[in-house]
Amino acid sequence: MKNFWHFSAAGLALTLAGTLAGCAGNTAATDNSASNNGASGNGASTTSTEGAAPAAGGAKSLTGAGATFPAPLYTRWFDSYQKTAGVQINYQSVGSGAGIKQLTNKTVDFGASDAPLGSKDIAALGAPVATIPTVGGAVVLAYNLPGAPAGLKMTGDAIANIFLGKIKKWNDPAIAASNPGVTLPATAIVVAHRSDGSGTTNIFTNYLAAVSPTWKNTIGAGKSVDWPVGIGGKGNDGVAGSIKKLPGGIGYVELAYAKQNKLPYASVKNLAGQFVAPDVSGVTAAAEGAMPAVQKDITAPIANASGAKAYPISGFTYIMVYKTAQNPEKGQAVKSFLKWAMSEGQKDAAAQDYAPLPGAIVALNAKTIDELK
Repeated sequence: MKNFWHFSAAGLALTLAGTLAGCAGNTAATDNSASNNGASGNGASTTSTEGAAPAAGGAKSLTGAGATFPAPLYTRWFDSYQKTAGVQINYQSVGSGAGIKQLTNKTVDFGASDAPLGSKDIAALGAPVATIPTVGGAVVLAYNLPGAPAGLKMTGDAIANIFLGKIKKWNDPAIAASNPGVTLPATAIVVAHRSDGSGTTNIFTNYLAAVSPTWKNTIGAGKSVDWPVGIGGKGNDGVAGSIKKLPGGIGYVELAYAKQNKLPYASVKNLAGQFVAPDVSGVTAAAEGAMPAVQKDITAPIANASGAKAYPISGFTYIMVYKTAQNPEKGQAVKSFLKWAMSEGQKDAAAQDYAPLPGAIVALNAKTIDELK
């Protein structure tokens, strides 16, 4: 039994039909167990969600579209949920911008994005929308540098200057200074970035704006920016594919995509001055460090959060749904799925390299979900 991944010009579409299986081997990075990713601090186990009690009520099929960032986990979730609740969820992983557009056009039952809705998005929607974080994840600096070790260390200044086009060679002193004892080649750096509206871009550029005044004042943060240098790729999979093909390449992708493509990725210096490798425990620490802001605003960024163990390029991914559904049965089905995702669904997150939500955020989400109509 297989997961079927459909590629088209519109992006990656995950169609989970009635016979799909939840084999984790067909999703990204399932070889990373909870024992080495620190998930236990959340009280979430990584046991499969298959066999969980089915949720009640509503339609038997749903459609969604949006972020590629959580697609490896969502593949697992939607298949498991179909087996336990009998609800088929067809999800198109076309990027956050395209997902919000489809939600605005009311052609899907939910949208998915790693970037909260902006004021223009909210105005275009025409009706109140709930924003619900589902899991946390790490955006990593993946690279292709033959002969170099995995886990090169990068500072915020170096990362910003690479993407500003100011650092052009891998043996630049700004990179070498963080990697004593490592012989770096004079290979030209080739930057890869997203070409589509992307929540992953939003997380990454929020981080760059936090660590680099030059970036903040000249480029800014958002789902789409005017990149000073580099080549564009569509979706996390497109950027990962570009890096893999380009000796000297570097780009930003969600952790699962780097692992899926066997790309090495950097440890990044955090706000506390520590170099931290991207993993579930580092994202959890970032969420905890940003908790005061998140409890005030569920969409507050967690990039460059405080905490010695916090991985600095971290973010939440969100599902957006109209607070009052056009179709009551569909609305009930979405509500039931979201309740499942906040309980049983969280158990699968760490094994897929995503961070389960802290209990305080699950509690905030529960109130929002209960109010959906």
